[in-house]
Amino acid sequence: MQKNIFMDSLVKIYLRLLQETEAKNFRYLYSNIDWNERCIAIIGAKGVGKTTMLLQHIKTTFANKNDALFASLDNTWFANHTIFELADEFYLNGGTHLFLDEIHHYPNWTTEIKNIYDSFPKLKIVFTGSSLLQIYKSTADLSRRVVYENLEGLSFREFLKFEKVGDFPVFSLNEIVENHQNIAFQITENLKIMPLFKKYLKNGYYLFYKEGLRKYEQKLQEAVNNVIDIDVPAIENIEFESRHKLKKLLAILSTLVPYTPNITDLSNAIDSNRNNTVKYLSLLANAKLLNLVSYKNKTIGDLTKPDKVLLNNTNLTYLYGENANIGSARETFFVNQLSAVADVILAPQGDFMVDNYTFEVGGKRKTFDQIKDIPSNFVVADDIEIGHKNKIPLWLFGMLY
Repeated sequence: MQKNIFMDSLVKIYLRLLQETEAKNFRYLYSNIDWNERCIAIIGAKGVGKTTMLLQHIKTTFANKNDALFASLDNTWFANHTIFELADEFYLNGGTHLFLDEIHHYPNWTTEIKNIYDSFPKLKIVFTGSSLLQIYKSTADLSRRVVYENLEGLSFREFLKFEKVGDFPVFSLNEIVENHQNIAFQITENLKIMPLFKKYLKNGYYLFYKEGLRKYEQKLQEAVNNVIDIDVPAIENIEFESRHKLKKLLAILSTLVPYTPNITDLSNAIDSNRNNTVKYLSLLANAKLLNLVSYKNKTIGDLTKPDKVLLNNTNLTYLYGENANIGSARETFFVNQLSAVADVILAPQGDFMVDNYTFEVGGKRKTFDQIKDIPSNFVVADDIEIGHKNKIPLWLFGMLY
């Protein structure tokens, strides 16, 4: 009987959240997901809209809201009950679709998801979790059961849509490279793009910017702290002292990026050894707080030193300094938006290579001097609305997803 009372409390929260969820603006990933899969994992950074996506799907899909149930795993109900108990109770009462939020808050979640999957063949499960759950993608027990979907932060294209400026199509990298001038003409025909782009760079990457800009930086700082203090320890066995070193490392890097890492110097600065420092870099990258880039396409493992370190997105760049280095912000934006759709590596000449293209990122006066002898070379220039020949506006790379 006590269990039913607690179940009732979960249902009340679920219905209230559903009622308060708007279902007009959907993230790019929503239409790419095959919601008919038996078990789906949506992973992404804190604040990019994973919870909203689940609630929007329920609200727009289920005529009978009792067929579905949404529950956050940080609810106190789970202090005395298991996910399996919830699934069992829900299934016995006719439920068909279980939506679990913040799965990484629950210990041994991989085992319980596997058990639910095997025990209730007709029950469909969707769960969300931290970007750090990337490390579970290859685990044998779950890899053949779960379809993983990655949700990135808002692209510049989505920001324009959420600002009700315009609902522009997604353009592929090839389309942008081959037809950037015409695309830019179409988009900028009736709007001034540069003020919107600068606004996006400062506070347009995380969905909670819609809640108001007055406390945006405070919320972003809270999100960063939450990732290091709660999400990382939930996935990695990490002590308080190590969490402090992660924060110190992030603070140091924020003043240096773009940065070619000297692991010895970084280790000394945070009082750590080399292996732990490289592991901390990897953790911060998996948590979507950093982007690590190398000269060749390789997996950045726990003990693999990256060749260049950037903050993950420009909102973080401005969080750590109002007068952020504009060169750093440009590179950060370019790598952030391209990494969502392609592999970005460092170029031997120029800044970055994507597919067979070489890109040099800079301001509007950036020349081709450094890449003039390289085939398929392009200058990516800030502070221009429309490009010419092989000079492409930086903002246009925000239209990739």
